[in-house]
Amino acid sequence: MPDLITLEPGIHYFPGGVNIGIIEDVYGKCLIIDTGLDSDHARKLLKALQSWELTPAAILNTHSHADHYGGNHLILQRHPEIEVFAPPLEAAIIQHPILEPLYLFGARPIKELQGKFLMGKPSPAVSIPQTGLTQIAGVPLELISVPGHAHEMYAVRMGSVLFAADALFGEEVLQKHPLTYCVDSKAQKDSVRTLQHLEGIEITLPGHGNPSKDLQHLCTTNLESFQSTTDAVLQGLDTPSTIDEVLQKTCQRLNIHMQAPASVVLNRGVVSAHLTELLESGQVRQQVRDNRWEWEKAES
Repeated sequence: MPDLITLEPGIHYFPGGVNIGIIEDVYGKCLIIDTGLDSDHARKLLKALQSWELTPAAILNTHSHADHYGGNHLILQRHPEIEVFAPPLEAAIIQHPILEPLYLFGARPIKELQGKFLMGKPSPAVSIPQTGLTQIAGVPLELISVPGHAHEMYAVRMGSVLFAADALFGEEVLQKHPLTYCVDSKAQKDSVRTLQHLEGIEITLPGHGNPSKDLQHLCTTNLESFQSTTDAVLQGLDTPSTIDEVLQKTCQRLNIHMQAPASVVLNRGVVSAHLTELLESGQVRQQVRDNRWEWEKAES
């Protein structure tokens, strides 16, 4: 059974496919940052909290991807008195999970897109529209806006500890998943640069991967990985191509083998995000020709 791992006194994390942050208050309660994919993950978390004699005071979901809020439902069943907090748009999706496969697919999603990896169980969520220094359930912290991976996303700073959410990924995760999900690749890179300029951070916990004591190195590694995706997408435009053709060539270049519709819609979204960045920087152009929406390199 996994246990809490202490980063600094009163600041812990529960490891797993998604790292869950735990911040204690002085009364034996704690703020939970993200809740994992499903009830099984949440159940293990609650057992770990119980062994530490900690009681949930509130949940902060950094963004609305199902692997970060899927455990809300069980925790709220066990602790109906607590509230869930999230960035405004993300709070709407947490309350109405059908929105994620709907925007990914562009229509009423097929049943293969309505599993727990794209849709957690709905939970009430209170929006937090402002970043900066704040308190949640009496726990003082700093919220940092880091959009890109999701339309809105918050990283959380507690003194010298940074919960980076999915603004940063561990090196081993980047190597295993070279096509990192994003809705806005330019904002994704800009958010890494925002974190790169933070001073006094001694421990950084990415949403996926191991803690790091070298924020600068972790940021550089992530920027290089994100840029390699942009480069692969651009290289896929050697001839005028549709988004799906660019996706196919990008996956071949990065040695990615998709097996399910969920993988296709997620990776198609990544390619679309990088195409938007390339279009806005003047490196590519697009047009509809012969009933095909084609993208190609811009003339130099």
